[in-house]
Amino acid sequence: MTEQRPNEFRNGRADGQRIDIVASVEKVRDVLQGLRFGSITLTVHDARVVQIDVTEKTRLTA
Repeated sequence: MTEQRPNEFRNGRADGQRIDIVASVEKVRDVLQGLRFGSITLTVHDARVVQIDVTEKTRLTA
């Protein structure tokens, strides 16, 4: 017989990590709203966003 995991586990992760995903998405959304030109790099460890790097470019007109 197979051992059943408690309901709080889905896809090998605890539901508490879902809160981390929501917080990460909200932070990225905030960064995007303030970014006109540039890039965003996410660093992920153990299925969690642990770092957000933002590179903003300033466009100069001649």
